[in-house]
Amino acid sequence: MKDISYTQNRELSWLKFNERVLEEASDKSVELFERLKFFSIFDTNFEEFFMVRVGSLTDLNDMKKKVIDNKSLMTAKEQLDAIMEHSKELYEKKDCIFEDLRKDLELEDVKICKISELDEREQKLVYYYFNSSIAPILSFQIVDRVHPFPQIPNLAIVVLFQLVSQSKDKKQFMGLIQVPDKIKRYFKISDTKVVLIEDIIKEFGQEIFDNYDCTSKNIISVTRNADIEYDDEDFELDDDFRSYMKKMIKLRKRLRPVRLEIDEVPNDEVKEFLLKNLNLSEHRMFVTKSPMRCGFMFDFIYDMPEEFIEKNTYEPFSPQESEIIENNKSMMQQVYDRDLFLSFPYESIDPFIKLLNEAAEDESVLSIKITIYRLAKNSEITKALIKAAENGKEVVVLMELRARFDEENNILWSSRLENAGCRIIYGFDHYKCHSKVCLITTIKDSKISYITQIGTGNYNEKTSKLYTDFSYMTTNQEIGADAKELFDNFLIGNLDGEYKHLMVSPHSMQVGLDKLINEQIEKAKSGEDAYIRLKMNSISDRILIDKLSEASCEGVKIDLLVRGICCIVPEVKGKTENISVYQIVGRFLEHHRVYQFGKNDDCKLYISSADFMTRNIRKRVEVAVPIYDEYVKSRILKFLDCMFSDDVKIRRLKSDTNYVKVENKENKIAQEVLIEEAKKRALNKNSEQHDDDRLLGGASSAKKADKKDSDTKELGLWGKIKNFFKNLTH
Repeated sequence: MKDISYTQNRELSWLKFNERVLEEASDKSVELFERLKFFSIFDTNFEEFFMVRVGSLTDLNDMKKKVIDNKSLMTAKEQLDAIMEHSKELYEKKDCIFEDLRKDLELEDVKICKISELDEREQKLVYYYFNSSIAPILSFQIVDRVHPFPQIPNLAIVVLFQLVSQSKDKKQFMGLIQVPDKIKRYFKISDTKVVLIEDIIKEFGQEIFDNYDCTSKNIISVTRNADIEYDDEDFELDDDFRSYMKKMIKLRKRLRPVRLEIDEVPNDEVKEFLLKNLNLSEHRMFVTKSPMRCGFMFDFIYDMPEEFIEKNTYEPFSPQESEIIENNKSMMQQVYDRDLFLSFPYESIDPFIKLLNEAAEDESVLSIKITIYRLAKNSEITKALIKAAENGKEVVVLMELRARFDEENNILWSSRLENAGCRIIYGFDHYKCHSKVCLITTIKDSKISYITQIGTGNYNEKTSKLYTDFSYMTTNQEIGADAKELFDNFLIGNLDGEYKHLMVSPHSMQVGLDKLINEQIEKAKSGEDAYIRLKMNSISDRILIDKLSEASCEGVKIDLLVRGICCIVPEVKGKTENISVYQIVGRFLEHHRVYQFGKNDDCKLYISSADFMTRNIRKRVEVAVPIYDEYVKSRILKFLDCMFSDDVKIRRLKSDTNYVKVENKENKIAQEVLIEEAKKRALNKNSEQHDDDRLLGGASSAKKADKKDSDTKELGLWGKIKNFFKNLTH
């Protein structure tokens, strides 16, 4: 039997993470509209948790499978019971925080009102809006013998009316009106005063049922299981995988309900009606006085007057230019000159897009190969790939269609890419491809050469402004050869490839990590300073947890920065006493995966797409790349130092599984420090460029000098000065 003295249940750990997100919504030091965003993020996180994790556990429980969680020894039913209990507490906390937010918004003259809070003139205005713009598009019905209970779509908001017939028999019915999803969730009474559409329908919707009297009314929302099992062998032979995926994602709207939300405690008749028709037990019903489906709040915030937005949101920040990338020089040439590195969202993704666009046009480029998991809706990256294919380059795209909730976008882009002449493959049976690798193959003077880009996050311009990630570009030819072998293996469905530098799951990642951890264990046994530092989204894999515990017991000091799920419990005597676990929730979503083994400059450092989760290490295709370049290595280590020195947004996980604040010594918010450093580097770069241009008589003179001395390899101001004076002698 597994030792669970230093581990905790994955689902309960996730709930604590989401509670931490909710706490940001209550933090008065955070700008008011940003608190509203955190509230919205908490709610949408919660939706996905019930759709996926609770949905999966519900399936296991229904099938009577005796699956025991190896971190808590809990059955599926025991996990579900614990989730429901903790969720009720979170709903209570959510309602209290929303009420505080409402009050704080009112202090700024921003109001989210109930109908009862409106004056007579405003109520007439809302009533007119109901009749003119809402009622004509409503979908509604009564429920009786010939009007069966409808299939309420996943996450739809519905207003339920308890009705009594006005005829002599006084029969009782239920009436349902679905809140339209084609209009805004709120009606603006003034620039800063709104009322939610569901509240309008609840107030006036009974008029739709004009032959009935209304005895009670409730707002409800149903969450359905969205954890679709993709059976890679269960599709027609004459279907391609895209067609199969289109069929599968349609299932989401009608899968089994797993949660019922309701705006107030229902009477017994309404409760029995809902639970019976939705086939739910009472502990799956949650009363919430705060709004449901809070994703609309981002639209609400940016629908406010500009002065309100500026006052109540973070100071605007756009990703900055990288100090090591020259704007007027070929990206392909720059990456041949030195390894390049981008840190999102502090630096812009534009140089990578520029690299792809150059490769699409460059005559020396033979092929571009890339793995794609999530894309922006209007993806510049895929446009560059299409341009490359149209220019006769071989473009191979491994498009993962099973990226949860992004399937439709990926299906659309895979079709466009294929129509443009790209070769599309869809990964592997039973294994998602989550790696982020791009390989550009060139030929010059009959010599093959590789440019390899490997990242920790998706090829997505939108999230690169919101998520923290690294993008590493190198012409290390041995890493390039590994990447070439990786794509060759992708094309023949081989998951057992051997690589000299890359660690690749599901085959070599565990082997490589074991070796790196064992090296630190041997150091500790020899009395040397042994150290491991890891940053990632989640850690839940039992094998890796046990390996880290082993290292801790041998005296290896281990620091973990884990944003979300953390199933390892630190500071347990004799088990994890040398392990410290921290968590940061802030303005940007922490998304890097970084592995450091050893201290100082001689440490072994990797960036990766893989968290320490069973699905990543054993059930997905993931890649970790070593960082050999001294500049890039130094940047990443300094970044880690900065993150771990945060003493405002950081929390420390204790052995009782609770997160606590650390001592505030410097009032340091790591993300703010990194923002200012990025601004400073960009400012210095632009200032130096301006000085260079003045010295050389302007940018055009510099370009002419560079052209006349194209073989010159020297970089920076001194090289440009030499070129300038050489030009004068001619």
